[in-house]
Amino acid sequence: MTDEDRLRQRIPAAALERLQSLRLADGVATLIFDAGGLDSLARDRMEVAVRDTLRDAEGVSEVRVAMMADRQEPAAPRLPRIVAIGSGKGGVGKSTLTANLAVALAREGRKVGIVDADIYGPSQPKLLANEEDRPRAADNKLIPVPSKAGVPVLSMGHLVDPGRAIAWRGPMAGNALGQLIDADWGDVETLLVDLPPGTGDIQLTMLQRFRPAGAIIVSTPQDLSLIDAARAMQLFEQGQVPIIGMVENMAGYACPHCGEVSDPFGEGGVEAAAAQKGVAFLGRIPLELGIRLASDAGQPPAAGEGAGAEAFRAVARKLGEWLDSHPG
Repeated sequence: MTDEDRLRQRIPAAALERLQSLRLADGVATLIFDAGGLDSLARDRMEVAVRDTLRDAEGVSEVRVAMMADRQEPAAPRLPRIVAIGSGKGGVGKSTLTANLAVALAREGRKVGIVDADIYGPSQPKLLANEEDRPRAADNKLIPVPSKAGVPVLSMGHLVDPGRAIAWRGPMAGNALGQLIDADWGDVETLLVDLPPGTGDIQLTMLQRFRPAGAIIVSTPQDLSLIDAARAMQLFEQGQVPIIGMVENMAGYACPHCGEVSDPFGEGGVEAAAAQKGVAFLGRIPLELGIRLASDAGQPPAAGEGAGAEAFRAVARKLGEWLDSHPG
């Protein structure tokens, strides 16, 4: 009998009937339930009962519960389709990819916006050069901040003073994410959500309240990044979110003097992982000094020309093709 099977035996029968998935890894039990037809009180009672039952189970140090239900469409305009950009760990260039995909899509005439869901380490205001701007509000909804690249964006970096640390527990971060996504996005049709690294409360809030249309997984080629990327992918799969594909970042460095290409982080690991998982490989982004310099200056490379810009645009074209073939 597996550890997951032992946990299932402890779950109350009424909750067990609605259990969609259960995973135990590194002491963290992650459970996803079908909450369709339940009111908020019933959902809360089920969640409390499950947490109380499992928190003392052997091998469990933390219990994470997500309640999934088909969102009822309100009378107000629908939210844009959400594409989550995720990774298993930090430092793989996920935020840079998000900003440049949005810019590349906007250059093709698509109406796209960005939510910076990395509540504790927001990067989009720096990448899009609007750190000093603040969002307005109307009818209890935030109005996204424009950018020179033509992509509206909302981030915690627009709501707190630059450099200020945010020390919030999970529920507060989840509520903040809700306000950023449930904003007045106007005519935006696709919302790229730059998720924090890992598989924590922000990701679960996303799955529970704003199920994405699809997800893109970003990794560097080395084995450690790929292990964490696989965990991020598994969480989306548990939440029944389609994996659009994987992107390999920092995929090769061309010497500016001799032109020789080296691979300090390895080569081809993400493409191999995508093939093993049976998902699309969307492309490679090179380890290029120009990308770093332009990003630090708030000038997304995808807004310009060159090899780096074309690499981002190639991935964006594949994302655009996926969006067109999945119009729902």
